[in-house]
Amino acid sequence: MKHDPIASGKRKAVNVSIDTGVVAAAREVGLNLSQVCEAAIRQATKAEQDRRWQEENRAWAEACNKWVEENGLPLERYRMF
Repeated sequence: MKHDPIASGKRKAVNVSIDTGVVAAAREVGLNLSQVCEAAIRQATKAEQDRRWQEENRAWAEACNKWVEENGLPLERYRMF
C-alpha cells in the first residue's frame, strides 16, 4: 500500500452540494458518495500540488536541461546502452 501524504486517517463531516441526478445515479449503482468524493478531491489536490511544484521549479528544471544540452550527461561515458 502506498503512503498517502494527504490522508490523516481521521474523518470530518462536511456539507457538499451535489446535483440530485448525480446522487440518484450514484446510489442506483451502489457507489459510496463519501469515498468517491474523497478520491476525487485527493486526485484534484495532487494534480494542483504537482502543477504548483512545476511552476515554482520551472527555472531550475530549464537550467538543468540547458546545462545537459551544453555539457552532456555527467558520467555518460559509463553508460552501457
